[in-house]
Amino acid sequence: MTADTVPAIDAQAVTKQFGSLQALKGVDLQVQRGEFFGLLGPNGAGKSTLIGIISGLVRASGGSVSVMGHDVSRDFRQARRALGVVPQELVFDPFFKVIDTLRLQAGYYGCGREARPWIDELLERLELTDKRNATMRGLSGGMKRRVLIAQALVHRPPVVVLDEPTAGVDVELRRTLWTFARELHAAGHTIVLTTHYLEEAEDLCSRVAIVDRGAVRVVSTTRDLLARHPFRFLRVTLSGAGLPAHLQSQAEACADDTWELKLDRKTQPIGNVIEELRQAGCRLEDIATREPSLEDVFVELTDKESQPDAA
Repeated sequence: MTADTVPAIDAQAVTKQFGSLQALKGVDLQVQRGEFFGLLGPNGAGKSTLIGIISGLVRASGGSVSVMGHDVSRDFRQARRALGVVPQELVFDPFFKVIDTLRLQAGYYGCGREARPWIDELLERLELTDKRNATMRGLSGGMKRRVLIAQALVHRPPVVVLDEPTAGVDVELRRTLWTFARELHAAGHTIVLTTHYLEEAEDLCSRVAIVDRGAVRVVSTTRDLLARHPFRFLRVTLSGAGLPAHLQSQAEACADDTWELKLDRKTQPIGNVIEELRQAGCRLEDIATREPSLEDVFVELTDKESQPDAA
């Protein structure tokens, strides 16, 4: 394997035990260079633990992790230099100015005055220039989030981990962050995204891993993952007779007299279902169809009742 073909992140058989709790159960995962990769999973799935291990902040109980070919345990300095992590929590020194926070972070990585033009560019790109001399405690939550992103990028890492970067931010900031993330990716950075906004992963990521209860359930391109989902959805607004009893187990109420039916592609053609509704005396006021979203796939794969072996 040449230097150019070494994965950006390579996790092999990674386990983590916290007392009696096994947080990770032999995770195998590779993120290739230049990917925009999504790491998805419910709360408590093990995503944050895995990111902690990748960043060297948590020691794995077993297995190995490398970043750009550098083992995070044996070659910590080089692995950490190759990685920029935007944490989920807002962690900062409240009394530091924004510019001092970024320069101190650059110094931590051995970047001196030569990093200052890049820091100025980051401030401009993240719309922080007029806040450069403000103290961190005086910033809004959204502005603090922008500083954390700049802080993760001061040493120009080839791999960037965005851990729930848009949690709790407004629409304007979310758009700014995703525009900036796309620009970073276009410039050659490998991006790893964790998010609960699955439409973001669907829109941004070419490949995703779904993690649940400490194990990787699936790794796939978003296109293939959506294509293999066996269902499609029919939303109907009815008047007259109610929804037939044999369809109620497949239906979710959306509003008064409006239902969304989850239909098997192979056995329930939409035309047949519409005819069934008519024959049952239903008057169709409105009809809409949709293909499955990544959220639909996610819910199905992480359904605890459907995976009793993963307890």
